[in-house]
Amino acid sequence: MYDRESRFKMEDTMNAARIEYTEKGVMNMAQRRCDILRISRSGAVLGILTQYNLPQQFYLDIPDARITKVGCLLMRANANNTIEVRFLRLLSEKEMNRIFVFSTHPNHRDRTMDVRAW
Repeated sequence: MYDRESRFKMEDTMNAARIEYTEKGVMNMAQRRCDILRISRSGAVLGILTQYNLPQQFYLDIPDARITKVGCLLMRANANNTIEVRFLRLLSEKEMNRIFVFSTHPNHRDRTMDVRAW
């Protein structure tokens, strides 16, 4: 499925995010902090602080941009504490603009947001 869909261009960004997943079946929810290093409408590259076992599917929350529960599928875990994920739904342009407004990356310094569009 993921090899047939169109690829969107990845853009550099720097946003704080949170990974949420269930441990040991459905016993408890675990949360881990991460940074979004690159993002597109269909996937992202996340930087994690330490090596830990992630499940194949989990949720991604971006609290600054007020985007919650984006379903993710783990594509690849790299040795330099980064992981590549694909989203289970495409992010809208409105959500992408919100992410870039709250980004601390120098490429998005001059982005502004229309308050009426929220």
